[in-house]
Amino acid sequence: MNKFYQLTTSDVLDKLLVDSTRGLNDEQVQQNRKLYGANKLDEKNEDPAWKIFLQGFKEPIVIVLLGAIILSLMSSLYAFKIQNNVQHGKEALYEASAIFILVIINASIVFFQEMSTKKSLDALREMDNRTSVVLRNHEWQTIPTSEIVVGDIIKVKMGDFVEADVRWIKSSELQVIESHLTGEADAISKDTEAIADEIQLADRTNMGYSGSTVSNGQGVGIVVGVGSNTELGNIASMIQNTDTKVSPLQITIRKLTGTLMKISGAIVLMTFVIGIIKAGELSIASLTSVLSTSISLAVASIPDAMPIVLSIVLTIGATKTAMNNGLIKSLDSVETLGSTSYICSDKTGTLTQNQMTVTNFYDGNATYQVEGLGYEPNGSIKNDVGQKINRNSLFLAGAVLCNEASVKEVDGVFKPFGNPTEIALHVLGQKAGVTKETLASQNKLVRTLPFTSDRKMMSVVVQTDTGYRLYTKGAPDVLLQNSQNILQNGEIIPSSQSKQFEEIVDNYAKKALRTLAVAYRDLTKREAQTSSVEELEHQLTIVGVAGIIDPPRPEVKQSVQALNDAKVEVVMITGDHAQTARAIAYDLGIVKSKKARVIEGSEIEDMTDDDLFNAVIGTNIYARVTPEHKQRIIKQLQRHKQVVAMTGDGVNDAPALKAADIGIAMGITGTEVTKDSADLILLDDKFTTIEKSVRSGRMIYANIKNFMRHELTTNVAEVSSLLFGLFFTQTVGQVPAGTATLSALMVLWVNMISDSLPSFALGYDVAESDIMKEKPRDINESILANHTWSRVLIRGSIMGAMVYLGFAWAAQMGATAQQAQTVAFLTLVFGQLWHVFDARSSKSIFRRNPFENKHLIVAVLFAGISSILVTAIPFFNMVMGTAQLPGIVYLMVIFIPALPTFILSGLKEIFKIKIW
Repeated sequence: MNKFYQLTTSDVLDKLLVDSTRGLNDEQVQQNRKLYGANKLDEKNEDPAWKIFLQGFKEPIVIVLLGAIILSLMSSLYAFKIQNNVQHGKEALYEASAIFILVIINASIVFFQEMSTKKSLDALREMDNRTSVVLRNHEWQTIPTSEIVVGDIIKVKMGDFVEADVRWIKSSELQVIESHLTGEADAISKDTEAIADEIQLADRTNMGYSGSTVSNGQGVGIVVGVGSNTELGNIASMIQNTDTKVSPLQITIRKLTGTLMKISGAIVLMTFVIGIIKAGELSIASLTSVLSTSISLAVASIPDAMPIVLSIVLTIGATKTAMNNGLIKSLDSVETLGSTSYICSDKTGTLTQNQMTVTNFYDGNATYQVEGLGYEPNGSIKNDVGQKINRNSLFLAGAVLCNEASVKEVDGVFKPFGNPTEIALHVLGQKAGVTKETLASQNKLVRTLPFTSDRKMMSVVVQTDTGYRLYTKGAPDVLLQNSQNILQNGEIIPSSQSKQFEEIVDNYAKKALRTLAVAYRDLTKREAQTSSVEELEHQLTIVGVAGIIDPPRPEVKQSVQALNDAKVEVVMITGDHAQTARAIAYDLGIVKSKKARVIEGSEIEDMTDDDLFNAVIGTNIYARVTPEHKQRIIKQLQRHKQVVAMTGDGVNDAPALKAADIGIAMGITGTEVTKDSADLILLDDKFTTIEKSVRSGRMIYANIKNFMRHELTTNVAEVSSLLFGLFFTQTVGQVPAGTATLSALMVLWVNMISDSLPSFALGYDVAESDIMKEKPRDINESILANHTWSRVLIRGSIMGAMVYLGFAWAAQMGATAQQAQTVAFLTLVFGQLWHVFDARSSKSIFRRNPFENKHLIVAVLFAGISSILVTAIPFFNMVMGTAQLPGIVYLMVIFIPALPTFILSGLKEIFKIKIW
């Protein structure tokens, strides 16, 4: 079946049963709304607040902690009901309560981060109350865009939005900007002729698409698609059908959680077997006693504070990203940035400004370079020898007068009105001090000959002080065909001798500059007033040519280099032409060769997924692509185990943003569909914010890894000290056999206070100096890879041995059981407080300044002082089972635990031993 662009206008009208002079009647409107649907995209149902809150409980480690709560409650119930051990029952109950509070705090942090992001997104959205002009019941009416139905005849003019997919049936110099779908910044001329061939969306000159902007002329079209059945709706459907991503951090933590569960199970089984052997009998009493001990050890082996510390560290990262003008929608996305190995970027509006600008021009005397980018009328104009432009230049006069565009400053922002190319020439005139107002006294407008796609020219006739003159602008090749002379080096010469002019045009084209020439012709009064367009636009004298480009954002080149140094590939994926894409990519440093390979959308159409899979590595430019192509490119990169970020601002980018591991949208120029699909929103629309966000992501992952190493080392120390006690403790002095090295509340204090608070502070650490020189991490790599497991086991076991030796020494010296446990408790506290400074670096404690992180210093001091106080204050002695110690013992338990950290770090520095 032929598509609408392949049908004639009469065939389209017949197909939809519409009279172009009458429009639809009320009955047809109702029928078509039922048949084809309303002009609204399917709205995404947002989760209610309660559901967002409960999402904080779905992570595997939280589920493990909920299991720990149940085990602790069972242990408490057993102690109260079976053993009549009130102290142990209270300890287990306190432990369950503390873990439950942590789980609630973690869920609350995730909830408030989600709600804060939602609030920020709502602030970015703009109210949309647009209307459209439609023909119904023989008359033109203005109706809300949501009321448009298939079959409606709509009318548009310059500045209007196209509010549905339409097939144009009338066109008067109609030009439409479709960059939100195609990625092309320039306007597309529209006509009504049927197109026989199967072609890409960007080349369908007889179609208009929802969300496009009319930049010139007028048009009448028949609506052929509304709501979800538009190209915009097709993209929305692609987004909804894209699977939700799982972040690399989620994958890593899930793997770690599985490992921890296996370890906890092994500890329970081992403790149970050893306990039964030591009991010497198999009875209900011995079984329940050993099971209670096993449960306590299992709970001790779980890093209780891990979820909340992860959430806080990620929140700190999200806050830092926000300070760099990046809005993170999901906490896990913060770390994903640090894992990114490919950044696929749209060109228009992302790498470039989406503001057509004249950067070079030739005025018949010299070539000039124009400074200043975008719509602001600031920037010098100088030729090759530094001379400024002559304001009386015929080229400038023609460029400004033969122009219907304008730029207005609104609240400090320069807003354009009109065709992008004409806007560029208008701004050029302002930079040179030449405006329509300044020329008005000497150039009275007599006639305007609008641009048509057939002529490919626009002309104006003005009355000057000396007579009448025609100014014409158009494509250089078209003007050459209609010219007789050319201004070259200040002299009028025949056009046939215009080699220099042609060379300039070719040179601009090689730089991917769009070229627009200006010509003039002096007229008689009769010619000016009565001659036809065809009679006027010949025998012209060309006076110059402008080179126009959508300029690269000035900060992008440096950011691309920084990302390349970080071994992150930057890939341009655009709907623009291959030559333009290659030139911009070369200028930005995305490719190193002017002949770099460009894969076009037509090639992708002919490729199988395996063909594309083999092509994506090593290709950094894709041109003339559709949203479907972007998705395919991303999926093939992901097949290569690459972590892919996709940036964009147009609706055409939204499906790719959703498919990528992390989608990045422009907050200012981005469409709402794009923002909704993204994980990161750039509030300043600057590509350099992505580079800063990648740095933040890597730093956050490094801090998470440091936290995990510290947290698990402490857990190993706790478990090993308890196991040493289980294996070796016998009655010594006042300490009876079977006395645990640490009480349950002591373990809980370490997990909740002296371990967790410094761990939180690790989230504030700055990155190590070489973090942006490293390769992106392998997402399949364990967070404890590269000898981290060995460091955890070795240092944790040594710390645990010191804790047990402190306990045994105190018992040997005649201490009570409470005093021996207190010595072990403080040995563990200060052992891990010294270790936290070593955990800040993957190298050793000597490689980082301990005073860089003031939050850590405060946390360590608070944890150390408060831990001493709970052994010195009688109330805590009663609650936690601690005891006061002599002053010399306090000094010993503070400083002796530092020895393993400094000795092992010193040996590592001397012998380069990686395993510890």
